[in-house]
Amino acid sequence: MTEAISIAAVVEGEGEVAALPVLLRRIAQELSAWNVQIPPPLRVPRSKLIACGGIERAVLQASYQVDGLGGILLLIDADDDCPATTGPALLERARQARGDREISMVLANREFEAWFLAAASSLAGCRGLADPLEPPADPEGPRDAKGWLSARKTDGTSYRPTVDQAALAAVFDMAQARKNARSFDKFWRDVERLIRGDS
Repeated sequence: MTEAISIAAVVEGEGEVAALPVLLRRIAQELSAWNVQIPPPLRVPRSKLIACGGIERAVLQASYQVDGLGGILLLIDADDDCPATTGPALLERARQARGDREISMVLANREFEAWFLAAASSLAGCRGLADPLEPPADPEGPRDAKGWLSARKTDGTSYRPTVDQAALAAVFDMAQARKNARSFDKFWRDVERLIRGDS
């Protein structure tokens, strides 16, 4: 019997609480990893997470959900921060809290929904989005990816993370997103490392 792999996650947004497990299960399936357990993500607002002691407390709390293989995944929006500098600094703090656990820190550039923009054509007609749906030239460039999605809904509703995020996470083209969004490619590679146990 293969030992279970647990991925405990910390997120900042309410939409990610439902959407991230969907995404993790899809990646596990792509990797033919059928023994991955995904506890409900721990939600901590970004302001509290990056505050002194915040990420450390979140990592300690999440670590109780990992028994053996797997690790801890921290996912927040980069907003206006540079992922290449903010990410490593937060990861260092997280590792000081639980250096004995595998930990991954991913900053979605600029926000989780930018990954949907990177694969926008695969979402045409989904959740009231326009069909066809052309992606922006720089999917990770717009400051308001949620607004971009809202502006392209044709059913009279606005994009709402708690309603739409998990549904779009279940169907967007992940290969296209990896190609067009560097932060999603990093996310995929980090999740694969946690699942496979590669250092």
